[in-house]
Amino acid sequence: MVAVFTGGEKASWWQDIREAIAGTERDFTESSVGKAIFILSVPMVLEMVMESLFSIADIWFVSRLGADAIATVGLTESVMTIVYSVASGFGVATTALVARRIGEKDPRGAGSAAVQAILLALLVSVVISLPGIFLAREFLILMGTTEAVAEEYALYPAIIFGSNGVVMLLFIINAIFRSSGDAAISFRVILVANLINLVLDPLFIFGWGPVPALGIKGAAIATAMGRGIAVIYQLYLLLGGHHRIAVKPSDFRVRPRVMGELVRVSLGGIFQNLIATSSWIFLVRIIAVFGSLAVAGYTIAIRIIVFALLPASGIANAAATLVGQNLGAGHPQRAERSVWITSYVNMAMMGLIGILLVLLPGGLISFFSSDPGVISQGTLALRIISMGFVFYGLSMVMIQAFNGSGDTVTPTIIFFFGFWLVEIPLAWLFAFTLQWGLTGTCLAIVIAESLVAVVAWWYFRKGKWKTEKI
Repeated sequence: MVAVFTGGEKASWWQDIREAIAGTERDFTESSVGKAIFILSVPMVLEMVMESLFSIADIWFVSRLGADAIATVGLTESVMTIVYSVASGFGVATTALVARRIGEKDPRGAGSAAVQAILLALLVSVVISLPGIFLAREFLILMGTTEAVAEEYALYPAIIFGSNGVVMLLFIINAIFRSSGDAAISFRVILVANLINLVLDPLFIFGWGPVPALGIKGAAIATAMGRGIAVIYQLYLLLGGHHRIAVKPSDFRVRPRVMGELVRVSLGGIFQNLIATSSWIFLVRIIAVFGSLAVAGYTIAIRIIVFALLPASGIANAAATLVGQNLGAGHPQRAERSVWITSYVNMAMMGLIGILLVLLPGGLISFFSSDPGVISQGTLALRIISMGFVFYGLSMVMIQAFNGSGDTVTPTIIFFFGFWLVEIPLAWLFAFTLQWGLTGTCLAIVIAESLVAVVAWWYFRKGKWKTEKI
């Protein structure tokens, strides 16, 4: 395994890790593929973990305020997933264009693509912010809260929706750094945002000294400030001129051709996320028929699975960067080799994690709940869904490889086929017609996700992605 990651070079693991976290000037289109994967993957995995901890910290502090506050956060986050989907879609397009220009040794072109992505994100965020600010109370009532709760807690969604621009920019600018090869910067940015949030959350929520206790409003302000300061840090680094991307203040003007290309590629990325997100909503609706214990157990199991998949997500992001850069450098075979190596590593790692989750699910579920019914249902869901981890590892790399090449249409079609035409009907058939309940729904997830991996692998082998022009 060492040879796979280091390409036979004699540098120690510790030196590789230091280079990965500290940042590197390495040309990823020339150095060994294995080392490139490792050095890009380490900070990307850490970035994914930090992003997850951000949300966990928020809900942990807010949970001290009571059920209404928790519900308000949950309802707001359910809509913010749309913002995340849009931001992630823009991030996919940004990764593809910036990586391609970096591979072509065109830092000015990469900078132009980066600026257009930032301007596009700001434009879309304004469209979301205005109704979010002025209709926050009505939003909470629409989502089922009482008028009293909506009146008391409306400022939370107003601040979160109103500050969605910093979420957009955080996603986009980190995608810029990652795709240029500066993945270590993206990790440091999220680390800064987390540290600030961990300090400001309890300070603003509960108060201290001259700072009054603001309750749930304080949680929203802390989140917005933590991300906002991180964005200022991003812009400082981006405009500093000391990294792979060359961006100047004079570049901040609209370039219709580049922005049009970003929009075209982004649409596929956005639809990918919306298709995947909406399919999970349908699955929860099916499981809800079998009672609150099934829903609670399934929810905990999914939280554990999402966290377990974070390393795979980071490694898959590395594949996207390598594909884009190597295609830009005119090395399609090297791009393909990067994807195969990344796939083997991801499948091996996910296979081991999957085995652990299949063998030891009960202890993990019981960490979150002491209810025997919840533990039983959660153990069942976690054990079944974890059986497909090898396939999940493969599909994540394949999908990101397509995205990194600029082909976001193929993954969108695969997702539509796998999640809407297979997973949801199959879950309904297994759960209700065959009366397998939660077991049937979880089996449908494994079958559909595995099918997505196989279809993506088949399309990837055809090689059409190598000729994608962006």
